[in-house]
Amino acid sequence: MKFIDKSKIRIVSGRGGNGMVAWRREKYVDKGGPAGGDGGHGGDVYLIADENMSTLMDFKHKSVFKAEAGENGGIKNMHGRCAKDLYIKVPVGTVVKDVKTGNVIADLTYHEQKVLAAKGGRGGRGNARFATAQKRAPQFCEPGEPPIERELILELKLIADVGLLGMPNAGKSTLISRISSAKPKIADYPFTTLTPNLGVVKKRSGDGYVVADIPGLIEGASEGVGLGHDFLRHVERCRFLVHLIDATEENPFENYTKINLELKKYSERLANLYQIIALNKIDSVDEERKSELLKQFGENNVFLISAVTGENVDKLTDFVGEKVDEIPKPVSDTVVEEDLGAYNNDDSSFEIIKAAKDTFIILGGKIERIAEVTDERNAEQVIRFQNILKGMGVFEELSKAGISDGDTIIIGKLEFAYYADEMYG
Repeated sequence: MKFIDKSKIRIVSGRGGNGMVAWRREKYVDKGGPAGGDGGHGGDVYLIADENMSTLMDFKHKSVFKAEAGENGGIKNMHGRCAKDLYIKVPVGTVVKDVKTGNVIADLTYHEQKVLAAKGGRGGRGNARFATAQKRAPQFCEPGEPPIERELILELKLIADVGLLGMPNAGKSTLISRISSAKPKIADYPFTTLTPNLGVVKKRSGDGYVVADIPGLIEGASEGVGLGHDFLRHVERCRFLVHLIDATEENPFENYTKINLELKKYSERLANLYQIIALNKIDSVDEERKSELLKQFGENNVFLISAVTGENVDKLTDFVGEKVDEIPKPVSDTVVEEDLGAYNNDDSSFEIIKAAKDTFIILGGKIERIAEVTDERNAEQVIRFQNILKGMGVFEELSKAGISDGDTIIIGKLEFAYYADEMYG
């Protein structure tokens, strides 16, 4: 299975249902009254972390997620059904960014952690809500609020206790297969590992720790050379690093220096992570060579091992287990912005188009939704609609656009003539 750790998705919350204009008509009720119900709320969209997911593969096949709309209000004060919320599962370790603003809106680091990504539209009120002692028979209702539509970037950062890194063919896959139950692909050519592998290592105390085998880094990885640059972000979550070095290379210390330089170029924090050095493949070098290596690397936190034969591997894993207990998990330095975009259902902006010499078309989400629930045959509803347009500044903008008395205004299904005295009266 291909490892996918970055994906773009589009989410759409649910539209709120419209309110209803209705009246009580019961045989033995002397006086009726307004009985239009409210519309139901549209569904919210949540992202929720799931520890059973390991990649963003699911989003390769589906990238658009829409919540249900709320139902419209009904007669007899019956409210429309509120829509179910939509939950989108993502792997633990997913960072969520808003494409439009570039802000990080969530860093999901534990199982079932969730974040509201888009609030559903509020349902519109039915005419029963507008009844007062002075106005006992309101002839109007409210439309539901619009949905929120957003594009999000999902970026996965694996959460592991220990990062295992080194040049291609250093033996990382062989080591992780020996110390855990992970079964990575192993071969005698560079870049065998195309995806990070996770393995759980059991400690003698009975519990365990997670090791991430990061694909091989090469010089220039921080600038995008090779494969490892795609996975440097996964190292950021680790407590510390085990740096695996091929002891049979002509100049292993030079390779060690190159990789540390790439870490520093990518992130100062990565460069400062505690490192344990494991010189691998010592079954293929003589004693003199081992002594030279220890002189080069020193003897503190340096282990001479063979991942193939298992020599000194237990000593390495025991030491790593001790350090897992000593070194705390890093605190995420991801800056999460207050996510105002999840709640912004306001679409009160509008556009005026002069379609002909005497015809003006007005476009806008809120205006068109109000027009949709306005009955042009009902004088009270038409007057209320005109007052809303006046309050939103529509007539003022029409005046600037050069409208004259008698010109036609078209908004959604409504079409009426403009007369300044009536509109501003």
